[in-house]
Order: sequence, then structure tokens, then C-alpha cells
Amino acid sequence: MAYGFTTAAYVVAAVLFILSLGGLSGQESAKRAVWYGIVGMAIAVLATLVGPGAGLWPVSIILILLGAAVGYQLATRVQMTQMPELVAAMHSLVGLAAVLVGFIAHIELRRVAGMTPVEREGLEGFAALIAHKDPAELAILRIELFLGIFIGAITFTGSVIAYGKLAGKVSSAATKLPGGHWLNIGAAALSALCLIWYFNTAGLFPLILMTLAALFIGYHLIRGIGGADMPVVVSMLNSYSGWAAAAIGFSLGNDLLITVGALVGSSGAILSYIMCKAMNRSFVSVILGGFGSTGGEQMAVEGEQVAIDASGVANALEDADSIIIIPGYGMAVAQAQQAVSQLVTKLRNQGKTVRFAIHPVAGRLPGHMNVLLAEAKVPYDIVLEMDEINDDFKDTDVVIVIGSNDIVNPAAQDDPNSPISGMPVLECWKAKQVFVSKRGQGTGYSGIENPLFFKDNTRMFYGDAKKSLEELLGKIEG
Repeated sequence: MAYGFTTAAYVVAAVLFILSLGGLSGQESAKRAVWYGIVGMAIAVLATLVGPGAGLWPVSIILILLGAAVGYQLATRVQMTQMPELVAAMHSLVGLAAVLVGFIAHIELRRVAGMTPVEREGLEGFAALIAHKDPAELAILRIELFLGIFIGAITFTGSVIAYGKLAGKVSSAATKLPGGHWLNIGAAALSALCLIWYFNTAGLFPLILMTLAALFIGYHLIRGIGGADMPVVVSMLNSYSGWAAAAIGFSLGNDLLITVGALVGSSGAILSYIMCKAMNRSFVSVILGGFGSTGGEQMAVEGEQVAIDASGVANALEDADSIIIIPGYGMAVAQAQQAVSQLVTKLRNQGKTVRFAIHPVAGRLPGHMNVLLAEAKVPYDIVLEMDEINDDFKDTDVVIVIGSNDIVNPAAQDDPNSPISGMPVLECWKAKQVFVSKRGQGTGYSGIENPLFFKDNTRMFYGDAKKSLEELLGKIEG
């Protein structure tokens, strides 16, 4: 009876997770999709607590409540600007959980192997699952838990470094240890040898040695990726965490964990591929941590940055008929999305055409800007992706760039030695006038100089984005 209930509940939860993932593809259905995921997870947890082998459910409930309390505190305190590093931190926990579960599965495997047939008859849960496997199935189980630990260890240290880069605690520059990719290759080769060793001996030492090698691979891979490419890294680590969960699901014989892990792993991989294609990057290079730096010297930028005040921007907007706004991470930092929404409302009330241009890697998380604009109730139909709007800049009167750098950098097209060379960018410099809202003259998170700021048709609107836009709002009628 318990097995039947658990199986049925897992099927319902899996369907809800699929509906949740599908709903997140559209802004209108995203809120409903989140609730599908919440209900699905609640059903999955309940089914696990009352299912077979759940003798420690009181301890599980206590741990769930503690985790829920921590999660609630994070959800209420974390700002939208901190979401990218929070997501990276969550990925690290998934990886760590996969490593710990893998080692526990190994210990349980060795414990059951030393039991007599009579002792095995009274086992429950995972131990009972192991007890009824034949030697071939046990060999497959060892490979599954080995892979789960390997992927989980890479995910853990990779996510920790990603968190450090996103939070500004680790340099965003692409750095590698002496030896570069050969160190990664050596660690991967050592892990492969450990797999053969573990398959033949089922000993603990090869498992520990592989874990150390995998921890190094995760650390060194992500250190070798530059800050401009961190949105892809977050997506890639999301995929890694899913595959780690799926591998551990195979080890535990948990069908729902396998399903959810496969959903997360495949969707993360697909998203990473789409983003790589949008950035003109090699998907294989991303996986191997092979981009984000160049060997040549970047082109020098000539000219000076010319500042403008709110009155000057307001006058240009009064004369403009078509306006495109490009949001970036600076808008999130300043929490300026509400001021942007009010500016759009005023301009549209005057009969002007106002649209948003969203680059696939704007911000530091896939879909970061879309979420912020939806939060500010900006109409969905005026929020356009790069491919939909890039050809329209040449016919646009005014472009307002709010806290963006790399996604509007012409060096991606003009400088073959730029770290973002070849990456498709929003060609806003083709508009009649460009106003850049920026705190100061720095190069930003990725450390790449932007020639856009020095062009003749560009003016720098310095200051905190929220305060600057609020000042601008006061000077625009409507």
C-alpha cells in the first residue's frame, strides 16, 4: 500500500514539475508555474515522509522546518540584485548534498555486503534495495554513485567560486593556475582511473581521491571564466546540479529524483546552449572553462566621456518620437525599475513609441531584466529580445542605457582581442542619440573598457540610476 501511494504521489509531483517548467517559458504564466512547483514539491516531500523506509520521519520534519526557517529568512532579506549569487549558492548546496548522499550510499553498500542472508531480511528502505540486487546490479550502482559524487563535487566548488565572483568576493577576471587546461585534463584522467579502481575494489580511498580531483576541477573551471560570461556559468551550474541529482536518484532508486534531476539538467543545458549561441560562444568551450580571456592586447579607446544633466536628457526626449531603453545590472543595483516604469508611462502618454531591448545575458542571471520589468508592471508587449529589435536602432531617435556595459559594447565587433570579441551585442550606437546612466567612469564588473561611452552621439548621465531617473521624471511633462 505504501509503495503504491508513494509511486502515485511521485507521478503527480513529476507532472506538476513539468507544468512548472513549461509555464516558466512565458511571463504571463510564470506566477502560476511557480505554484505548480511549490505544490509538486510539497507532495513529493509528504510522499517521502510517509513512504516505505521512512522510520526517521520525526527527524526529517525537524530538519525540514529548520531549512524552511532559513529559506524564509533568505527570501525576505535577499534583494533582487543578490539573486544571481543566491542561485549559485543554492547550486552549491545541491552539489554538496549529492556528494554526501553518495558517500552515505557507499557506506550502506559496504554495510549490507557484510551481512548474512538472514540479517538482510529485516532491512528497510535503501538497505533493502541493496540487499536484493545481484552482483551486476551492484556494479552498476557503484558506477551511479561514483558519477553522482563526481558531478556533485564539481558543482559544489564551481558554484562556490561563481558565488564569489557574482558577490564581488573573488576577482571576476578569467584566471588559471600554471598549466591551465592540462591541470583539468590531469584531474579528469585521475578521476577515470579512480572509477576503474573503485569498480574493481569498492574501496573508500579511490572515492575520496576522485572527490578531491573533482573539487579541483570545479574550482579551476569556473576561475577560468571571465565575469562577462557569468550568466552562462549560472545556467551551466544549474545543469550540473540537475545531473548530480539524477545520478544520486539512480543510486537511491528514487524515480522522482531521477525525473526532476533530468528536467533540471536538460533544461539547464538547453538554456546554456541557447545563451552560448546568442553570445557566439562554443558550448564545449563553456563546459571546459575555455573562454573569457584573450591572448592579444586590446585596442586603445580614444576620446573623452561627455556628461549631460537631467534637463539635457529631458529636452532630447521631448523632441524624440522613438525611444529604446536598455536595462542592465546597474538598474537592479539601484532598484530603479519602478522609476523606469513611470518614465515609460509618461513618454507613452505623450504618444511616443517606447520599447525595451533585452540582451540574453543582461544582468547576471538568465532572464534577470525580464523579471525586474515584470515586477515594475512594464507591459510585456514592449519588452523585446535582441534579435527582435537590433535592426531598429538605426531608425531610433533616443536610446537610454541604464547600467549596462558589455551588452552594448562595440568592441565585441571591432576589437578581435576583446574578451567579448564575437559576442552579439545591442547596436545602440547606431541611434541618433545615446544616453548612458552610469555611476561613474569605471569599466564595470567585467573590467572591459567600452568605446560606446566615448562616441560623439553618446552622453553620460552620471549618478545613481534611481535618483537620476527620478530627477528626469520631474522634468518631463505628462
